[in-house]
Amino acid sequence: MTGPLRVPAFRRMWLAGFVSEIGDWVLVVALPVYVYQLTGSVGSTATTFVVALLPGLALSPLAGVLADRWDKRRLMLWVSLAQAAALLPLLTGNLVLVNVVMAVRAALAVLFEPAKNALLPELVGRDQVAAANGLVGLNANLARLLGASLGGLVLGWSGLTGVLVLDVASFLVAAALLVRPFGVTPGPSGGAPMWRAWLDGLREIKGPLRGMVAVVGLMAAGQGMFVVLFVVFVTERLGGGEAEVGLLRGIQAIGGLVGGAVVGLVARRVAAWPLLAWSLIAFSALAFVGWNGSYVTTAFTFYLAVFAACGAPGVMSGVGMMSVLQLHTSDAVRGRVLATFGSLYDGFQALGMVLAGALAVPLGLMALLDVQAGLYLVAGLSAVVIARRTSLELAGRSS
Repeated sequence: MTGPLRVPAFRRMWLAGFVSEIGDWVLVVALPVYVYQLTGSVGSTATTFVVALLPGLALSPLAGVLADRWDKRRLMLWVSLAQAAALLPLLTGNLVLVNVVMAVRAALAVLFEPAKNALLPELVGRDQVAAANGLVGLNANLARLLGASLGGLVLGWSGLTGVLVLDVASFLVAAALLVRPFGVTPGPSGGAPMWRAWLDGLREIKGPLRGMVAVVGLMAAGQGMFVVLFVVFVTERLGGGEAEVGLLRGIQAIGGLVGGAVVGLVARRVAAWPLLAWSLIAFSALAFVGWNGSYVTTAFTFYLAVFAACGAPGVMSGVGMMSVLQLHTSDAVRGRVLATFGSLYDGFQALGMVLAGALAVPLGLMALLDVQAGLYLVAGLSAVVIARRTSLELAGRSS
């Protein structure tokens, strides 16, 4: 066994993420289909996901400070157990409770992600960060392949109850993998008040990270529009149902597996900035082809191929983004910086969802999908500019 997988603690964190993400994808794919079937409204579908993001925005400062001050493994363990318990009210099938539970679940996820991503460099070392992120992307896409495909099938077969059982079980298995200590010393538990500690973390967003604010915002807005419009595209434009929605979301994982493997091979030779920039541009090009291909054909095999291909630049852009953020921050403040960018991502994702729900009727589905692809193109070109500027600054300092 080579690379980051040689580290037992990383292996356990990696496996915990894998099983919990299978359950996540089952729910993420099934729930919008369930809400859309229940209401027949694009706006209601968008509202469900916007409501889920708002508590996370409020909790972001707390999440970052906790990740820097607490034992990250224990934080992830208790959050996993709380996420399992929070899903149970969905068994009622009530639309209001759907929105409440999604909000609670998303808020808990905001506590989990900064701890996980801040812990990764401490487990594997800076020289293995990109490779470790590639492995995280690899298992995330394998989970996506399994979970997204299961989401539509389980919803059609056993309804929302079956979906919830799978998701709850995944969180419990993840918690079991996190029980044993990782052997990493927690950050100091005391210090400045919460709000001041968070502001100290904000001050670390300087230099190249300032440019990442725009890049991450554009990426997130595009993803928010996709979450809402994808279900409508498959059901209305392609004439698909639950199984088709799940399969097309899941098939992206095939390309994602390829992308994760490629990152593992080139991590030592390709810097994080170029990886982020060119993968975003490639993702945008494939999205344009996919959306506008429906003018020529609605053959399901064509879309299986297009969405599978999108998976590779999709996972590579995520690895590039996370590696840039991790490598430009210190261990002491990484949790706060990552939580701030997570909050930024959620905020712009919510904006994209709102725009998709509000503009789908007046502007039309296809026009909005082209805007969605265009946002990724602008994000990629912005990253190219920042990467070149950063390279010039580093060259100037060394000369």
